[in-house]
Amino acid sequence: MTDSPIEEMTFEQAMSELERVVGQLERGDVALDDSIRLYERGALLKKRCETKLKEAEEKVAAITLDGSGAPVGLTPIDGQ
Repeated sequence: MTDSPIEEMTFEQAMSELERVVGQLERGDVALDDSIRLYERGALLKKRCETKLKEAEEKVAAITLDGSGAPVGLTPIDGQ
C-alpha cells in the first residue's frame, strides 16, 4: 500500500491500489488495526474511482454530434 494522496491519483492508480487493498483484506492475513486502516483507505479509493468515472462520463456526454453523427465539439459543462 502506498501513502500517496488519493486526491492526486489518476483513475488507474486508484483502481490498482484498491485492487491491492481488497486482495490484502480477502487474504485475511493482516492484524485487525491494519485491516481497519486498509478498509478506510479502500473506501476513499473507491470514492476516487467513482469521482473520476463520473468526470469522464460528463465529458463524453458533452460531446456534440453533427447531423451525420460525427463529433464536432464539446458542449460546456455547467454553462462554463
